[in-house]
Amino acid sequence: MTDSDRTRKSDGERGQERERADSQGQGGARGPGDTARLSSAGPVLTERRQGAPPPPDWQQWQPRRTEPPLWLTEIQPRAAAPIRVATLWSVLASAVLSALLLGAGLGLNLLIVAVPAALAACFAARAAGRRPRPWTLVWALGGIALLAVPALRDAGLPTFLAVVSALALGSLALHGCRTWPGVVLGPLGLLGSVGPGTVWGWHGLRARAGGSRDRVMPVVRAVAVAAALLIVFGTLFANADAAFADLLGQLSPDVSVGDGPWRFVLFVVGFVGALAAAHTAAAPLRWDRITVRPGRARGRMEWALPLIVLNLLFAAFITIQLAVLFGGYDKILRETGLTYAEYARQGFWQLLWATLLVLVVIGLARRWAPRSGARDATLVRAVLGVLCALTLVVVAAALRRMDLYVDAYGLTRLRVSVAAVELWLGVVIVLILVAGAIGGRWLPRAVAASAGAAVLAFGLISPDALVAERNVQRYERSQKIDIDYFQDLSADAAPALDRLPEPLRSCALAGIDRNLGDASEPWYATSWSESRAREIVAAREIDPSSTCYGLGRELDRP
Repeated sequence: MTDSDRTRKSDGERGQERERADSQGQGGARGPGDTARLSSAGPVLTERRQGAPPPPDWQQWQPRRTEPPLWLTEIQPRAAAPIRVATLWSVLASAVLSALLLGAGLGLNLLIVAVPAALAACFAARAAGRRPRPWTLVWALGGIALLAVPALRDAGLPTFLAVVSALALGSLALHGCRTWPGVVLGPLGLLGSVGPGTVWGWHGLRARAGGSRDRVMPVVRAVAVAAALLIVFGTLFANADAAFADLLGQLSPDVSVGDGPWRFVLFVVGFVGALAAAHTAAAPLRWDRITVRPGRARGRMEWALPLIVLNLLFAAFITIQLAVLFGGYDKILRETGLTYAEYARQGFWQLLWATLLVLVVIGLARRWAPRSGARDATLVRAVLGVLCALTLVVVAAALRRMDLYVDAYGLTRLRVSVAAVELWLGVVIVLILVAGAIGGRWLPRAVAASAGAAVLAFGLISPDALVAERNVQRYERSQKIDIDYFQDLSADAAPALDRLPEPLRSCALAGIDRNLGDASEPWYATSWSESRAREIVAAREIDPSSTCYGLGRELDRP
């Protein structure tokens, strides 16, 4: 063999070794087809090495998923712990009670349905390792107290406000919020748990149904046997004694086949609502992680001058009010050309708006306040403290205007409502003053608690009862009364109107008697005011022959 033959052989062996190495690096030996593809890919690889443009990226025209905002990511809750059996039973009890009790109206039934739902939330919170804090107890007890308003009062507006406020305070108790974003958005967090709570409960039911059938079935059989015994012996005792039958009819809910779809809807609402509350307690949205950036700090002159001018304007107005108070209204009425009622009514609404705008001004001033050091902090507290103090005097002037107007034309629902709002705004101003003096980390929760307390007081006092009481007292002094206005009042006004002489009493109670409805309503859907009004009407029947036409219209409504 010649040297050239040896050289060609060695080159061929090196090529075979390289080919075997390439085939091993790609996961196995190549066949003839692989060799052909490799040879055909050679020019392409060569072109790429020489700087040819890359092939087009077809994914760049595909719609890209947008990232959620950072704050939405931060408030997401932790994964909820698996649902416990006690939570499931409490949710089921709340759903059953909703289906049985909520179909006839609102009363004590709301409080009854809320108890197992609150227990479900407690069990879920304990499973998640959460423990109640003082403010949690404040929100929970406040919500329960608000649900007592429908059980005691019959007026529609106080009942609506009490139910909505109870849901808001309950949501705050489940979330445990502390900051302004948390207190404002926390009441809405319960709605966000409706979907996740339902899924969470469904997974829990599936997990429990497969492994605890031996424990569930005895409970189901025991409940079925107890229900059968109650039905059989209850029917026998009801047929044996009329008094027992009447008591049993009042205590047991009135359920008919025709109400089946509506009862099913109430069952679903109660089940989903209790699950949402339990899921929120187990994995609440963390609203307190939302950070509100402070505004750009302004210079002392730029910030303080407008507020000092506003304080001077408030001081001038208050000086005029003091002069009017000590100098009498006759001179002011002669100079302005207004009547007594026009002066009182016009002033109240303007002062109410002034109080609301002051709160906006205080919020914006705190956002842009100078904060370079201790001197700036002292300046901010002094200027805003004076503004709050002057605003309290404005609140007092507004309430005095309303009192004058009521003395002239009597009290109405609207006048009670707006006066209550003005009084609560005064409480908020006081809280802001205290927060400026000692620090305000507690201020958001204190404002929310004051709102709940105001709604509770508004419901327990009842605007209809207050309207009737004040107008009856006004009639006793001036013999002026608007009987027509009493036709739309609720049963809360019956005790006060019962003091009127005939025929005013029968004319005033006629509308309330019509609005009472059927006396056969169940006990859990009848308020205490309704029961008392029925007793008043039954004790002294309304005279149908009373002539009510032309008895006066003195309220200058609304």
